[in-house]
Amino acid sequence: MSDGVSVNDIAAVLLTGGRGSRMGGVVKPLLEVGGATLLDAAITAARSAGCDPIVGVGDPIGEPGGIAWVREDPPFGGPAAAILAALPLVTASRTLVLACDLPEIGAAVELLRGAVPDTDGVCLTDASGRPQWLTGLYRTDAIRAAGAALSGQGRDAPARALLGGLSIAKVAASDDLTADVDTWDDLNKARRRNR
Repeated sequence: MSDGVSVNDIAAVLLTGGRGSRMGGVVKPLLEVGGATLLDAAITAARSAGCDPIVGVGDPIGEPGGIAWVREDPPFGGPAAAILAALPLVTASRTLVLACDLPEIGAAVELLRGAVPDTDGVCLTDASGRPQWLTGLYRTDAIRAAGAALSGQGRDAPARALLGGLSIAKVAASDDLTADVDTWDDLNKARRRNR
């Protein structure tokens, strides 16, 4: 995003508030892979990118210091509503949006930071070319404008409804890099990869 913005003018929005229904209601960001929780890995990735502030969306969990917490209203309103709930705390020109169920989140963020397109943002795609909206770096004003066009503050809307209409550059990534933890089998695979 070659708009003359400081490289470190980035905030992070960490999405932590899913139901974990395919895993019996477990709080997925507190699952451990490679000796760290998925939440801690996301925080570390956001800090390494120079993000300030870091905003967690969901009920406060774990013991991470230096994070502001917000909750979409009503809770479990979906990713678009969660992202929009965090924006009042964001003053940075760019926003790193991260789902907190990605074991390889550090490498994913490094790949995003290496892309500097002159667009509304950049997100990873999996090996099939499908956009991974919740692993992206976006212009904050573009997200705000898209959110203003959504009814009900984005409640029950997918991330695609919020971000899909923007001019987004896509960066191809391996399935290992974009794999999230939705099931116990996913978790076991992630742990095997990180041994």
